[in-house]
Amino acid sequence: MIPEYIDTWQMTEPGKLVRTKIPMPALNPTEALVEVRGCGVCHTDISYFYMGVPTEHKPPLSLGHEISGVVVAGPSHLVGKEVIVPAVMPCNECDICKSGRQNRCLAQKMPGNSLGIYGGFSSHIPVPAADLCVIENRGEQPLEHMSVIADAVTTPYQAAVRGRVGPGDRVIIVGAAGGVGSFMTQVAKGMGASTVIGIDINGDKLKMMEQYGADFTVNSRDKSIKEVKDAIKSYCKEKNIPANHSWKIFEVTGVKPGQELALALLSFVGTLVVVGYGTAETSYMLSRLMAFDAEIIGTWGCPPKGYPKVLEMCLDGRIQLEPFVETRPMSQIQEVFEAAHHGELKKRVILVPDFN
Repeated sequence: MIPEYIDTWQMTEPGKLVRTKIPMPALNPTEALVEVRGCGVCHTDISYFYMGVPTEHKPPLSLGHEISGVVVAGPSHLVGKEVIVPAVMPCNECDICKSGRQNRCLAQKMPGNSLGIYGGFSSHIPVPAADLCVIENRGEQPLEHMSVIADAVTTPYQAAVRGRVGPGDRVIIVGAAGGVGSFMTQVAKGMGASTVIGIDINGDKLKMMEQYGADFTVNSRDKSIKEVKDAIKSYCKEKNIPANHSWKIFEVTGVKPGQELALALLSFVGTLVVVGYGTAETSYMLSRLMAFDAEIIGTWGCPPKGYPKVLEMCLDGRIQLEPFVETRPMSQIQEVFEAAHHGELKKRVILVPDFN
């Protein structure tokens, strides 16, 4: 049954959330209405809410772009299906889309940003139907857990695709224990990397990653860049692997110290993929890039065509979701935002609608 209104938590202005109802829109033939079962809280939401990062659609609007749910209206072949709503939905018509880079479509729609007023911290969301990722045979994994695939897992996957990670590769992840970094670590190992080194400042979470893809970890808290590099060199010497060439480095923190460390680790015929978002400027001598014959790559989101592969990895166990997420009622959104803003969350929180 389609309700007359969408229950939602709207950001009426940065720093202010209001629970409200908005009229249910009439769907056009290309849209589906998804009943939200879970929506993950992402650092991007916190950036919009606290840090003044502008949304394309000006407030008031509902935030939230990591969404899983059930299609309740729209194309008949989708009604009743459990789905993941891609965080980036391209136009599929422009030159960029036709070149295969749909994730960076300039006309893309993003829930909680550029999809009108609609976001995932709601009871329902109308979305373009064509790019929905249908979930089949999820077994014992809760549907709400699938929501984080929409960004926290697919973004690392796309980063690994851009970095051409494959069997036998050697990978370093700066920020390996964070909300996205923990999945970046698993994705790299799941795509065949033979050596994955994780670096982070959270010692407990970093140690945990040794059970989920990291072959070696370095706690960089209170360590200089030289000390971090020395720890890596020592490990490489012990394992008889090269320390000074061919590493694929993923910078996931988005903060200046992490970026500076990642740039310092880049060496001969290496690759640095920038995954994390931050506003600080970081300097680098470009001639080093030339001398190393290395490359630096930016990455943005993930095209919907990549979602089925990521879902497969989550369902077959190469990527574990449950140890890294927790669910809370959506009515706790304000306190969850506060905790996320102050770095107090131990897991990625998925908010479950409780408007009744």
